[in-house]
Amino acid sequence: MEAQKTSGIAKAFVQAQKEFAPALKTSTNPHFRSKYVDLSGCVEAVIDALHNHGIALIQRTHECDTGIKLETIFLHESGEQMTGGLLHVPADKNTPQGYGSALTYARRYSLMSACGIAPEDDDGNAAEKATPNKVQYIKKT
Repeated sequence: MEAQKTSGIAKAFVQAQKEFAPALKTSTNPHFRSKYVDLSGCVEAVIDALHNHGIALIQRTHECDTGIKLETIFLHESGEQMTGGLLHVPADKNTPQGYGSALTYARRYSLMSACGIAPEDDDGNAAEKATPNKVQYIKKT
């Protein structure tokens, strides 16, 4: 994460990060029948803590012909700011829906990355539960 004049914002961001809530998987993808964290869930996980420490969340788009380029910026009340850098997400279709989908995806993942949050890995947990640990004993002959 790139920082500019970080004395005030760095301290405030560390304090805010201690208060971040979990990013809960409350939405369902009907195609894969899986749960995921939607954009509002990502924002809800961090916005109160950021505001409590004088930090505004800004997500700025940049020109891009192939999809979305998005930058998550944290602006401190002192005027200091930090950026999570640019994230490029290609649009799967050259339609408003394709670009809208890419924008939502970029906003979600840029925010989670910049804040250091992640949804619970329930896919990994499910896989672990589905495959019991088997110990194989080999007889010496």
